[in-house]
Amino acid sequence: MLSWALGFFVIAIIAAIFGFGGIASGAASIAQFLFWLFVILFVVSLVVGLVRRPRV
Repeated sequence: MLSWALGFFVIAIIAAIFGFGGIASGAASIAQFLFWLFVILFVVSLVVGLVRRPRV
């Protein structure tokens, strides 16, 4: 998922260089959404992993 966010970020940068403001804005917002979704899922998986760890 982080690679998708990076891909959309690169698309946004390239579109901004060539002057396509609408496409750049859309790709940047998609990249930002995917990045935050990745961060949230990462934190949730860390918490679940700590809670479900077997007690020794």
